[in-house]
Amino acid sequence: MIPVLNRLPVPSPFFYKLSNGFRITVRPAFLPDQSAPDQRQFAFAYFVRIENVGTRPAQLLSRRWLIHDDAGEDTEVAGDGVVGEQPIIVPGGVHEYQSFCVLKGHSGFMEGEYFFQVEGNERFACDIPRFALVADGW
Repeated sequence: MIPVLNRLPVPSPFFYKLSNGFRITVRPAFLPDQSAPDQRQFAFAYFVRIENVGTRPAQLLSRRWLIHDDAGEDTEVAGDGVVGEQPIIVPGGVHEYQSFCVLKGHSGFMEGEYFFQVEGNERFACDIPRFALVADGW
């Protein structure tokens, strides 16, 4: 008799975008143990990788997130750096961090921009790709 295998979890998708010499990659994950669906709280982590594929070092100064959930709420979050840091990312360099958000609905999406500065005080934006937040099984 062949044993029945339990269904393996589906790996989280990656979302990426190349913008102004930076490749931004995001991998979201639903956090069922930190969610309370009966209270309309769906927690998600997201893991971000920022790669400088350009030719100039740049400092990440700030970010702007647009968060939408299927409960009809749209939220904008802006602030300095990422998780308390304003890293300088050299060509070929990488900065990674993780963060989280809580939605009232079981699905939604996030997208946004990072704002950088290079030598000479030139500033520019890099797009953060839109990525889906989906509470599987709800």
